[in-house]
Amino acid sequence: MPKLTNNTDISQKIVLIDGVCNLCVAVVHFILKNEKNHDIKFASIQDSIGAKSMQKYGLAKDDLSSVVLIKNNQIYQYSDAALEISKDLKAPWSLLSYFRFLPKPIRDFFYNIIATNRYKIFGKKDSCFMPTAELKKRFL
Repeated sequence: MPKLTNNTDISQKIVLIDGVCNLCVAVVHFILKNEKNHDIKFASIQDSIGAKSMQKYGLAKDDLSSVVLIKNNQIYQYSDAALEISKDLKAPWSLLSYFRFLPKPIRDFFYNIIATNRYKIFGKKDSCFMPTAELKKRFL
């Protein structure tokens, strides 16, 4: 399993999520079910690897306001992360990536409405999501 250190070059795809958010956990399950190549890894921002990843890329390790995608050592956040992740999904979900034509402020406006209200709408767990034994290899 890859370990993240300050010297590590991450060229894979890693999705960092809020591990206690029901919506975020549902998104992880959706990605697992619909991704093309089954090569996306996941980590909770609250976990040590997720926190180190956030810190490595200059993000506040306690910032739970966005899903974060690390892909080929680039950071994607907010609607950019969602649209970039959609590129790795099977059709028809991959078509969502074409919404990049919308201006980022508009995309992020709608993203932030959902992100800000996600606990109210979808709920929150008392502790981070724990993957099944079968899925553990996909989590850092």
